[in-house]
Amino acid sequence: QLQASGGGLVQSGGSLRLSCAASGRTFSAIAMGWFRQAPWKEREFVAGIGSSGGRTYYTNSVKGRFTISRDNAKNTVYLQMNSLNPQDTAVYYCAATPRTMDWYTNPYPSGQYDYWGQGTQVTVSS
Repeated sequence: QLQASGGGLVQSGGSLRLSCAASGRTFSAIAMGWFRQAPWKEREFVAGIGSSGGRTYYTNSVKGRFTISRDNAKNTVYLQMNSLNPQDTAVYYCAATPRTMDWYTNPYPSGQYDYWGQGTQVTVSS
């Protein structure tokens, strides 16, 4: 089970930190990701992190602005979002998969993830 939180309304240039708390599995053995879906758009990959936290991936539009991290002791993954702009407005979802070997070959498709949180709204005003 995944529970995302931390969304809200922020002005352009501002920051937010999303959190995703996981339960029910061995957290340190699963890869995690963040996706987002804007109105009338498909869900897209934002960032992913391997089970130990040593490998991270980002979509090009957020590189240098967003940072994904995890705390395995707290069963939580984070997405620090800086320099937000209105194009970042979306519902953000966290996702998880225990299929780490598959994940390491290609972390980007939503189909690589087996478990999804409920989403948290991020709105960036101009």
